[in-house]
Amino acid sequence: MTDQSRSNRSHEETGARQQLAACYRIFAHLGWDEMIYNHITLKVPGEDNAFLINPFGFHFSEITASNLVKIDIDGNKLDDSPYAVNKAGFTQHSLFHRVLPDVHAIIHTHTTATMAVSALEGGLQPVNFYACNFIGQIAYHDFEGITVREEEGPRFLESLGNKRVMMLRNHGPVVMGSTLPEAFIVHWALQRACEIQLATMSMGQPVVVSDDVVAVHQRDLSQIQMPVGAGVPDFAAMIRIIDKIDPSWRD
Repeated sequence: MTDQSRSNRSHEETGARQQLAACYRIFAHLGWDEMIYNHITLKVPGEDNAFLINPFGFHFSEITASNLVKIDIDGNKLDDSPYAVNKAGFTQHSLFHRVLPDVHAIIHTHTTATMAVSALEGGLQPVNFYACNFIGQIAYHDFEGITVREEEGPRFLESLGNKRVMMLRNHGPVVMGSTLPEAFIVHWALQRACEIQLATMSMGQPVVVSDDVVAVHQRDLSQIQMPVGAGVPDFAAMIRIIDKIDPSWRD
């Protein structure tokens, strides 16, 4: 990234780069990384056709604001970044960014817990507090191989419907949000739900929460959220933690 490229960034792009770089570092800190694979994308505010994605070949712990790659909806680079973009990382994301105007951030991971639950008959089940957040709110899509083929797109959209969390069976989750903090906190809760389900089912027959209680639980979720926006205080707290460890993500 040249000094000229940095100077041409808008204030909004600079902020988006720092927010996304922080998110990658948070995921690395929480153990949600997968070698050099998986992806988190973020739309650049104020631009109709610009998105940020991780450079292919970098571990999440190496991501900085400046080495993120700026691309258009077709995955073409919009800056002079020397880094490549993983086709499998944006084929799926570009589809959702293109057709869902409310989706500005998309997270795809391969964590052990979420992949395991995605491969389980019945998927996520109402057997813990966090799982109750998601019952009836998750879409499922059957595994078709590596997501590099655009022709799978219509089937993705048919599976997704009006939901914004989708489990790719035998593969892992896709979490979408109108903001990155929102997508982060949804992914965090989904991860916890899957971890606890795995632990519970390893011990024996789980106690299943009834549909009526799930409905009450989802109705009352808004009462435990702060008014600044979904995930905002949680994301800020995690930024404070990674800043103490290594603030180089801001560069």
